Order: sequence, then C-alpha cells, then structure tokens
Amino acid sequence: MTVVYDNEASSGLRDGWGFACYIESEDMNILFDTGWDGEILLGNMFSLDINPNEVDTIIISHHHWDHIGGLPTFLSKNPDVDVIVPHSFSCALKKEIQARISGKVIEIRSKRKITTNIYTTGELGVDLKEQSLILKSKQGSTILSGCSHPTLKITMTSLDDNENIFGFIGGLHDSEEFDCMDKFTFIAAGHCTKHKDVIKNIYPGIFENIFAGYVKILKQ
Repeated sequence: MTVVYDNEASSGLRDGWGFACYIESEDMNILFDTGWDGEILLGNMFSLDINPNEVDTIIISHHHWDHIGGLPTFLSKNPDVDVIVPHSFSCALKKEIQARISGKVIEIRSKRKITTNIYTTGELGVDLKEQSLILKSKQGSTILSGCSHPTLKITMTSLDDNENIFGFIGGLHDSEEFDCMDKFTFIAAGHCTKHKDVIKNIYPGIFENIFAGYVKILKQ
C-alpha cells in the first residue's frame, strides 16, 4: 500500500486536505479514495512511479469532497475502471460517475469480498455512511479507513470474532476510542486524525505517522 494523497507529504510530493491510498495486490490494483485535488493526486502518483492506467478499481469510502474530489480528474486519464461506492450515494452522483467510466458503478451495502484477501466492511454508520477495507495477510487483518466516521469500534465489528488483527491505516477523525487500539500491532494514522499526538503518546512503540509517500507492505 502506498499513500498517494494526505495532509502531509514527503519531499518531492504535494500535500492536500484529503486521503487516497494505492493498493497493489496479485489480482487487482485498487485506488482507495481520490483526495480533494485530482491534479495533486495524479502528480503524486507519477512521482511515485504509479501509473494511473494500471488502476483496475476505485473504491470510495464516503461522499465527502476530500475523498471523492479527485475522481473526475482521475477518470479523465483512466475511465476504464469499476468504481465501488456505498449504496447510500445519491442516484445523481452514481449516474454522473457511470457516465464517465467504461466499467461499472458497484453499490455496496454489506461486507463483501473485493478480491483475494481484500474485503469491504460494507457501508457503516447512521447519518453518514462510510465503508472501509479489510486487508488480510500472514500477519493478520489490517483496516484501511478514510475517516472512521462510523467510529472505530463499529468499523472493527466487521472483523470476524476470531480474526487475528494486525493494524490500522488511515484517518481516525476525532476518535477517542483508545482502548480499541490495544488490539493493533501498528497504528498508521493521518489525514483527519484529531488526537494524533495523544495516540502517539499512548502507543509510542506502534504509532506511525502517514503522509503522501508512506508505504506499507503486507505479507501475502
């Protein structure tokens, strides 16, 4: 996994409010969210030697602009993708996306397999629906989340009861569910995470700050 859009960026990359992560697996290349600015997104991808035309599927966590704003610009470069969105997206938005791609708009309600070792949690939450990803590896399962709006606790209910939990990557918004984080081997937090310093102080040995250019390799 390579973070390609975040509020912070490594040298040579541009930062911007929002989040996007590129996932390269044996079966499929996935772009999870698209950040706010499509030009920043594509520029960072090119700088990281990630070819937008090699993306097979785009998964959007939720409808906030800092996670979907870069989509039109990306699709102007590569419309040959499927786009997976929460079912709760408006009909108008789903039609607009479908009009820009040659693939399919796939609506997600519940937990579902995307490809080998990659699952969506399904749309979670009440007022604001959001989907996260569960990435399975030899180390255990890692949650990849755009903002964790439904709360971390609810997101974690998508894991199986006896599932070995490995880590977390993404945004934690204003979550203070620090006790839930005891289960993780690593916590890579960025974007909208309000209490980043608190989490770092509680878990200094496993906290990792993410940024555009951050890379995490999971053993398959």
